[in-house]
Amino acid sequence: MMELFVPSKTSMKSPEKIARFSSCRGVAFEMKPHSDPFAGPPPLFVDGRRGSNRFWLPWNHQDASFRVYPSDPSERSMSMRSSHFCDLDDTDENDFEDDLTDLEKGSFVQDEKEQKLVPVSFTSKCEQPAKVAKQKESRLSIILLDQGLFTVYKRLFMVSLILNIIGLVLAATGHFPYARRKSALFSIWNIFALTLCRSEVFLRVVFWLAVKVLGRSWVPLGFKTATTSLLQSLGGMHSGCGVSSVAWLVYALLLTLQNRENTSPEIIVVASTILALLCLSCLAAFPLVRHLHHNVFERTHRFAGWTALALLWAFLLLTISYDPNSKSYSNHLSSRLIKQQEFWFTLAITALIILPWVTVRRVPVKVSASSGHASIIKFEGGVEAGLLGRISPSPLSEWHAFGIISDGKTEHMMLAGAVGDFTKSLVSDPPSHLWVRKVHFAGLPYLINMYERVMVVATGSGICVFLSFLLQPCSADVCLVWVAKGIEHNFGREIKGIVNEYPNNKVIVHDTAVCGRPNVAQLSIDAAKNWGSQVVIVTSNPQGSRDVVNACKAAGIPAFGPIWDS
Repeated sequence: MMELFVPSKTSMKSPEKIARFSSCRGVAFEMKPHSDPFAGPPPLFVDGRRGSNRFWLPWNHQDASFRVYPSDPSERSMSMRSSHFCDLDDTDENDFEDDLTDLEKGSFVQDEKEQKLVPVSFTSKCEQPAKVAKQKESRLSIILLDQGLFTVYKRLFMVSLILNIIGLVLAATGHFPYARRKSALFSIWNIFALTLCRSEVFLRVVFWLAVKVLGRSWVPLGFKTATTSLLQSLGGMHSGCGVSSVAWLVYALLLTLQNRENTSPEIIVVASTILALLCLSCLAAFPLVRHLHHNVFERTHRFAGWTALALLWAFLLLTISYDPNSKSYSNHLSSRLIKQQEFWFTLAITALIILPWVTVRRVPVKVSASSGHASIIKFEGGVEAGLLGRISPSPLSEWHAFGIISDGKTEHMMLAGAVGDFTKSLVSDPPSHLWVRKVHFAGLPYLINMYERVMVVATGSGICVFLSFLLQPCSADVCLVWVAKGIEHNFGREIKGIVNEYPNNKVIVHDTAVCGRPNVAQLSIDAAKNWGSQVVIVTSNPQGSRDVVNACKAAGIPAFGPIWDS
């Protein structure tokens, strides 16, 4: 058994009171109190190197010693409690429910005497933390209020919206007669654009092209990072075009009502219903509603969108076949329909929406769980590194996206942290079959292939999106920092074995069950500089991702993490 060296209990003052320092999901680890809540213990000196209580923990060890990764222990990264799959630790479920939105600060005490080093086993725990006052802060506030005013997402939203507002103003003032005549077409254009921004098939092609074209050593790093920011934030364009489609349809409906003698009541009713459905979709996608009532958002967005698309076809057929002179509908529809731009754009929208559903299948799965905190779901068939997949127990009601772990050969699997009703049911009542979409989609991890040297940072179950890069040949030189609690107990020997087989000099594993919670942001900066990484990509809870990304950027290292609309 590998041995770690930590300060002996006799070298530290005994605290009068013990309390928890919790991570986002109410996971506790213990630390000792100190008069200064932000103070930390002085650094350890191991093998002549200045270190801290953050341990480099590769499991393949050839000697009895260990390596201490140098970093500044004066700050501790603190995240709020939430049911996020990337939270660092796991604890009693009742504690989690009681303190879901609380943030507890930890503090330390350090004896002035020189510390003694004593060996402890890999499964031993570090010293226990002291209880301190809770600071309440909701995860929702991090997601909604702490994103910055000028993120790429918001810039794309504003650019899309402002361009459409300019077009509307020009059309309303008579300076853009084409838009005035074709205002409904402009609404359809925006619906087509927002559908493209969310089409998993289309984006798979775009991400593939980005990697193939820009994944070359002579392409400037700044151009690669700008492309990564753009592709990650296409949801801003999706939202901007959604609001713009409503604005153009309102304008088209107003023009129709002003000239109602040349249209039919049926056209007005259908157009008004489409407008109501689009407004409902926009309201359901409002960030506050989306995060507090995600199932409501998902189902409203899906079924309102499908209904609006069906009514859009009815609207096209009615408007194209209606003859204002005879006040009747023409039977010669097909020859007129194919000449209209509205028809072709609506056809493209329909194809983009239907295509992913054509690939939906119910497939056999093997579900295993080494603990109640996470499950491993196995499927047949190898998958390319960096892709994500969707699974569902009921395809019309809910879909869940997970990173895919695969060696690219015979099978792939997903690691699902048990944080919601569905993921908890995978542990308590493992299914024999699940619904899947055969077309896997590309996300931020896929863009790792665009760089030469990348450091990936994961907390908890967030490791799943990166493990394929440890199993498959990759154009990028990938190094890993993983912070989690009870690695083998919570994630199983199979996941541990994957990390274990990767070269030790490219892996840092910090088990919070052994060493307490580290300052993940500072650990990431130190590791990125040590490895000479071009970019850092992190998968953590909202505050953890924000802390790492902001800290790395402040240190001059490009960094990316999931955004709230990822």
